[in-house]
Amino acid sequence: MSRRVLITGGASGLGLALAKAFVGRGDRVLVVDLADARPASVPEAVDYFRVDVRSQQDWDAVLAHVRDLWGGLDILVNNAGVATGGRIDVESISDWERVLDINLLGVVRGCQTFTPLFKDQKSGHIVNTASLAGLVHGPGMSSYNAAKAGVVALSETLGFELAPWGIHVSAICPAFFRTNLHESLQGKDTEMEATAVRLITKADMTADEVARIVLKGIDKHKRIILTDRLGRQAYWTKRLARPAYNKMAGKAAERLQRKA
Repeated sequence: MSRRVLITGGASGLGLALAKAFVGRGDRVLVVDLADARPASVPEAVDYFRVDVRSQQDWDAVLAHVRDLWGGLDILVNNAGVATGGRIDVESISDWERVLDINLLGVVRGCQTFTPLFKDQKSGHIVNTASLAGLVHGPGMSSYNAAKAGVVALSETLGFELAPWGIHVSAICPAFFRTNLHESLQGKDTEMEATAVRLITKADMTADEVARIVLKGIDKHKRIILTDRLGRQAYWTKRLARPAYNKMAGKAAERLQRKA
């Protein structure tokens, strides 16, 4: 059965990979992103609408557009986000405000906007792109970790809160994979950002590989979707072998100290 899917930040990276994967399965997809005109990257089979996830006015407009286009929605993917990295005494408050407004409040706005529609339908699935950084909190990434941990907490909360209406909620928590996310870096801590660029560009997995795993997790209504071996190892080490996790994070902090 064909599903109606809305993906924020869907013109590139994981969002675009998810759009292609959904379309490949016969689903109807609406991609939203910041460009005024339809980006060339968006496949012909995919609809496009401009949305800045920081703007409630834009969210209201896309809700009306979805009602006109399809009369409802089956899956909302809150995927839009930016990369950031910085030590607490280097990264500016303005950088914090930017990442929280996009990566966390952008997700909150999407959930708030479409929850009434899902409740009316008594069905729907909210999929929020978090990160392994939402579960495992390494040093030098305070703002990004905090934003993504907030997305995980929001997703878990809504998973219980909205279940009586038949609404499922999932958080995607991938480790590093090859994408263009590093192009959104613009903070003060250039050394930490250089590390992030290296980790993203040299990662083993591609966005298409991550997207295929995510779709399987959505089909199974998983609350947390881990997409790779590194992520599963780090997550379960933190939960089940905390001393080993603390040692690993401590060594990362020592490496960071040598750069200071």
